[in-house]
Amino acid sequence: MKIILASTSLSRKKVLEKLAIPFECVAPICDETPLLGESAKQLVVRLATLKAQSLVAQYPNSLIIGSDQVGVLDDQIVCKPHTVENARKQLRNSSGKAFYFYTGMTVINTVNGQSTTICEPFKVTFRQLTDAEIDAYILKEMPLQCAGSFKCDELGITLFDKLEGEDINSLVGLPLLKLNKIMITMGYNPLLIS
Repeated sequence: MKIILASTSLSRKKVLEKLAIPFECVAPICDETPLLGESAKQLVVRLATLKAQSLVAQYPNSLIIGSDQVGVLDDQIVCKPHTVENARKQLRNSSGKAFYFYTGMTVINTVNGQSTTICEPFKVTFRQLTDAEIDAYILKEMPLQCAGSFKCDELGITLFDKLEGEDINSLVGLPLLKLNKIMITMGYNPLLIS
């Protein structure tokens, strides 16, 4: 059975590599536009499912993993900044506040059609940041393609007072503890694969 990660994200790839199993990264075919009135949780669950489902026909003997993540600050979904100025604004707005991440994940066993979908929350509390710290951080990591303007698995860890959640990997975009359990229930135990 093949393992297919329905993603081209380097961060998700690095997380899945921790299981030391062979897998393939494949770009999913999915419109990621939020629906009117859709909550962050609903959005990530829907997109994770669509990403996994988009590859079912191509990979008939596989476990397909779809994942999606959004950040929420002050009840608003936070997107990737794309520019230094937007990153600066996002980090200033986050300073001293709680930032919530929701990661949706769907795993589909294409052999028997079994499917499991979860939504994993994670809370990050930022410490009070100075403009000098924000500018230095952006210059060092250029987190312009990261929702919230930080890379928590790298130097971004210095921006926080507190991390709260079951699995730090979910903050990077793939809830590895839950994924491992789901894979085992679907008959694929990473420890027993040679």
